[in-house]
Amino acid sequence: MTGPHDKPPADRIEPVIDWLQEVRFSDRATRPARRESAPRWRDRRVWRWVAAILLLLALVVVVLREPLANLIWPDMRVQRLLDEAGQAMAQGRLSAADGTGARQRFEAAQALDSDRSEAREGLARVAIAALAQASEHTRAGRFEQARQSLALARELQVPRAAADAVAEQLRRREAAHAGVDKLAQQAGAARAAGDLEAALSLYQRVLALQPGHNVALEGREDALADLLQRAKESLARGDLARSAALIASARNYDPGHADLPEVQARMARALEVQRDRADQRLRRGRLEDALAGYRNVLSASPQDPEALQGVDRVAAAYAQRAVRAAADFDFAGANAALHSARELSPGLAAVREAEQSLQRARQSQSRLASSLPLAERRRRVEALLAAMAQAEARGDWLTPPGESAYDKLRAAQSLAPDAAEVKRASARLIPTVHTCFEDEMRANRVRRARSCYDAWQALAPADGRLQESRRRLSLKWIAVGDEQLGSGQVAFAAQALREARELDADAPGLEEFALRVRNAQAGGN
Repeated sequence: MTGPHDKPPADRIEPVIDWLQEVRFSDRATRPARRESAPRWRDRRVWRWVAAILLLLALVVVVLREPLANLIWPDMRVQRLLDEAGQAMAQGRLSAADGTGARQRFEAAQALDSDRSEAREGLARVAIAALAQASEHTRAGRFEQARQSLALARELQVPRAAADAVAEQLRRREAAHAGVDKLAQQAGAARAAGDLEAALSLYQRVLALQPGHNVALEGREDALADLLQRAKESLARGDLARSAALIASARNYDPGHADLPEVQARMARALEVQRDRADQRLRRGRLEDALAGYRNVLSASPQDPEALQGVDRVAAAYAQRAVRAAADFDFAGANAALHSARELSPGLAAVREAEQSLQRARQSQSRLASSLPLAERRRRVEALLAAMAQAEARGDWLTPPGESAYDKLRAAQSLAPDAAEVKRASARLIPTVHTCFEDEMRANRVRRARSCYDAWQALAPADGRLQESRRRLSLKWIAVGDEQLGSGQVAFAAQALREARELDADAPGLEEFALRVRNAQAGGN
């Protein structure tokens, strides 16, 4: 029996009721052991976290020690830059592209702390040292290094009077070293030999060394006058590109030269005249001549808006020519005209329309050819080629309409463009009309020469020899017309003038011949 104050045995299990009405049975014998083990486990986990945090902090300090030092102790960074700047000055490295020069270090220190006077004073010392270096380099004949040091001193705002004195010393020493008078003599010799660009370049060197050198000043003035005279002569010949280059060169050497405004005004008038002539040729359908005129303008003024528009108009005219040729089943002529249009303005709407027209014409020609039986188509082609040969024998290259060799060939091409005999006939006709042209030119039969030329142009519009032959024919008309004018044949001379002008409005001697014709016509009246 136990009393009310007796303690229960240690190994007795008793129910424990908490406020949530839950019954937990606790073994009092084992409770002290659990209370002792839990703290030890939690202590180990805490120490692991502490070790990890310390390790992380150590890594942060190692990696970011310099930025942190700059943030926490900026004076240390500034002092280090000042020390490095002083060391660079002692070594003579006043400025360096890699940032290690004294100037760059002082400027970096000033950027970090603008209130400290050491950086400003250091930059002032660099300026004085740079000026001393410039003077030393000048005495030693190291002129390029002297110019660099002087430039550094000016950038750091060294007193202007001191910098100007060193600059004058440098100019005199460099002039004496280069032999200014000898350079001026060389420039004069180059001008006397006609090499104006070399002369002007030498005069420029002399004046850079001695701006008041009288011989160089007068020589440059005369050389520029000669250069602008050449520009005028180039304008008179119609060589706008050469004239523009000479004017630009003169303006580069002396934009205030007295003769420059006059020559520039002449250039503007010449450009206007050339544009007007090109416009007239375009209206007359002389596309090659019009294009040459616009390109002449662009050679002197590459961004001339009117000339650029003119080139587009020429491209549109070529496209229209391709459309007309395609409608006549002249696929060779259409392709040649379309090729010219594409080269000038490939994105033009008229070019795309011409391409579509050519495609439709080919389809139409194919349907027409396929509608005839093969034997009938072959018979017709043979008959057309035979008629073409007969027209060749008569010399009927383009006339009469429908019966000429060209018309017969075109009809044969519409029926069988890929036939071997048609291609052979086309290849045979081109040299034939070219030979015809040369024969008639030698015989001074200008009308027949013109007929042969037209046939040649119609058959081979892309032939590179056509342009030169066109001018030759124009000159032949002038020569024959002048001869007939001397015999009193004013009407023939007037016709020759019209033919020559239509062929080549820029032919040499055309204007003089036109004046003689007008005088003869006025005398007859």
